[in-house]
Amino acid sequence: MKTVYVDNAATTAMSDRAIEAMTPYLKGVYGNPSSLHSVGQTAKEALDSARARIAKCINCEPREIYFTSGGSEADNQAIRSAAANGARKGKKHIITTVFEHHAVLHPLKKLEKEGFEVTYLDVHSNGLITAEEVAAAIRPDTALVTVMFANNEIGTIQPIAEIGKICRERGVIFHTDAVQAVGHVPVDCAALKVDMLSLSAHKFHGAKGVGALYVRRGVPLQTFVEGGAQERGKRAGTENLAGIASMAAALEEACEKMQAVSAKERELRDRLIDGLLKIPHSRLNGDRESRLPSNVNMCFEGIEGESLLLLLDAKGICASSGSACTSGSLDPSHVLLALGLPHEVAHGSLRLSLSSENTREDVEIILREVPKVVEYLRGISPVWEKLEKGEAPHLI
Repeated sequence: MKTVYVDNAATTAMSDRAIEAMTPYLKGVYGNPSSLHSVGQTAKEALDSARARIAKCINCEPREIYFTSGGSEADNQAIRSAAANGARKGKKHIITTVFEHHAVLHPLKKLEKEGFEVTYLDVHSNGLITAEEVAAAIRPDTALVTVMFANNEIGTIQPIAEIGKICRERGVIFHTDAVQAVGHVPVDCAALKVDMLSLSAHKFHGAKGVGALYVRRGVPLQTFVEGGAQERGKRAGTENLAGIASMAAALEEACEKMQAVSAKERELRDRLIDGLLKIPHSRLNGDRESRLPSNVNMCFEGIEGESLLLLLDAKGICASSGSACTSGSLDPSHVLLALGLPHEVAHGSLRLSLSSENTREDVEIILREVPKVVEYLRGISPVWEKLEKGEAPHLI
């Protein structure tokens, strides 16, 4: 049985180029970049090279790149830094959206307990906000605006450039969690007018456990991990050189192939959407146009998402019902609830996230198997029986 992997928003397979790039730093070039001897300096040259190559991919200066363990750490450091800097100036107001990743929402909840006020902007039913809504929420005491570039569950892409322009004009720090966007859509830090931007290697075929935070020159950054002078004193700990080398190689490859890969993914995505919408009482979550080329997020009324995933897995289809970071939770997705979906509908979600490795054959397998599984689950569901008998109203 063929395995159809369509959970690339959770993690991607490492590319051959990324594996080849990291291998020398697992064997021969094993020095500590902070050491002054020749073995250490060879490692430092590799570290500096990777930093410069990553910076070039997102149009910033190498010294504006700080390496982290991944996107969650980068989000936390950005938010805590902006909050601390704002507090020193008497600014303790932060703006975000209700459907951010928990790596943003959880630090903000902690800050609320420390006396900060957070404005959570509602998103429209299509999964988008407007720059005007951000502008209207900015106050004299606003220290930070943090809005994700592309949503990790429904793939909708926010108007980052417009928000960045407003924040720059108002003198407000702007951070974007771009973990799902970098390597998949063009990201130009200078043009977007972002002050801080988070990214993670394993979302674009690099190694797990390594990411980066872009911080615009002149924006104060707080030290996140104490104990060493690495990353210009802002993040102690010997750098994960092998992982960083893989990230640089993977990002370069992703940017080189982006146009062709996006066109292929978009074609497969649209075929999936059109086919799955033929299932009665189904809906696409999020705007159809302003979304990642790789993302399909559907809801099917009358079923439960976890059962759908387990049965699809038995047929070789690896998908998800939402964020991998909350897969252990029995609660419906906060992202889908933010769109205004009722709990009963949000529970029946399916996220399919594509990569360049997926094929038309994969799509046909999905379109053949998902309707069968949905029909089976509805057939054994007392909830669906009530809907069909008219004892309860259909919500889709």
